[in-house]
Amino acid sequence: MPNLHLYYDHQPSKEVTKRTIRVTGKGQLRVKPDMTRIMLSLEGLYPEYGEALRRSAEDTEKIKELLTGLGFARTDLKTLNFNVDTEYERYQERNTYKQRFVGYKYRHQMKVEFDSDNARLGKVLYALAKCPLQPEFRLSYTVKDPEAAKNELLGKAVADAKAKAQTLTKAAGVMLKDIQSINYSWAQINFEVEPMSRMLMRSDCAVNGADSYDIDIEPDDIQVSDTVTILWEIGY
Repeated sequence: MPNLHLYYDHQPSKEVTKRTIRVTGKGQLRVKPDMTRIMLSLEGLYPEYGEALRRSAEDTEKIKELLTGLGFARTDLKTLNFNVDTEYERYQERNTYKQRFVGYKYRHQMKVEFDSDNARLGKVLYALAKCPLQPEFRLSYTVKDPEAAKNELLGKAVADAKAKAQTLTKAAGVMLKDIQSINYSWAQINFEVEPMSRMLMRSDCAVNGADSYDIDIEPDDIQVSDTVTILWEIGY
């Protein structure tokens, strides 16, 4: 029987673990809103499903006609959500609560946006307040180019992380080398401010002799923040 010889490699591994530092930077930004946003909501209750759909289309058309009369394009009115649901009501019968079908209720949520202009805003709010449909509406302000603001915010967060990393490595007597990874949350950032939580319009707010409200609103800057975590290699 031949001899069997086993050989073991006792050489150390050539892989060297990199020394790293992980730092989270925070970016903060104040953005002046330059876009006015009006959120609209229409709803109606009807006994038949088809009637609910027909009336919703007619009501939406009336809102579009109202806005085109104020200089908007028909496509400026955007749908955010539309649904038709069955509606029930509760009633009591012999000490027992029951529910019965009352019809189909449609709800149409929309928005219209335009460059911030108090004079134009006064005309739009007046027209909506006097509209026979009595739509629910609320006012908010946003920015025309949110992507540019997001990029600026991200740049500030990266700069903050780098400044912190340089301070730490200098204090520790090591050098900051190549970036190994960048972790960004990609969270949704809300560039919106709502100075008026509820629209309370009165007839005495209108400009004398004009179909408009006298609006004088200067919205505050939108304040946003975000973070980014960067991993650097460090050495001597």
